[in-house]
Amino acid sequence: MRQIFLIYTIMTVLGMQGILLFGLGMQEILVIALIVLLLFGGKKIPELMKGLGKGVKSFKDGMKEVTDEGVKSEE
Repeated sequence: MRQIFLIYTIMTVLGMQGILLFGLGMQEILVIALIVLLLFGGKKIPELMKGLGKGVKSFKDGMKEVTDEGVKSEE
């Protein structure tokens, strides 16, 4: 329950309370976060987020390489 409060607090501070994500409101996002917490546990979630962060970074680096190659080929 503490993690859900933390997520809610972070989203409030960032001003993301009113933002809809794929048509989901704040309550639905909190329910999904609770289900994820129950399924994976508090210890596994940081590992999952770390892997997700590495994947996003790798994707961004790959996109940057593609755009850099596109600029070089145009010159």
